[in-house]
Amino acid sequence: MVRGPLAPHLERIPLRSTMFYIYVLQSKKDKKIYIGYTADLKKRFEEHNSGVVPSTKPRIPFALVYYEAYASQKDAKHRERMLKKFSGSVTHLRKRIMHSVILSK
Repeated sequence: MVRGPLAPHLERIPLRSTMFYIYVLQSKKDKKIYIGYTADLKKRFEEHNSGVVPSTKPRIPFALVYYEAYASQKDAKHRERMLKKFSGSVTHLRKRIMHSVILSK
């Protein structure tokens, strides 16, 4: 049961069983970042760190440094594309999470 001043409003919001995520991993090996999209963040993170993902296998291990959750798969995929396509988007994101990433030297 939801309590508090927003309770009447929150009870009318349908809960989604599936969320969609964009995530940022940082390689502990070379300090570079990787941006991805998934519906199962925990599973995908484990896949990256176990070497199942060919594109990131040479760079393991990874740290999860950031993620965003979306109720819409379309929104999550769009956000991932924007981060990968436009360097300004990644620059802005790096500024937002500057204390979460390991700085390269």
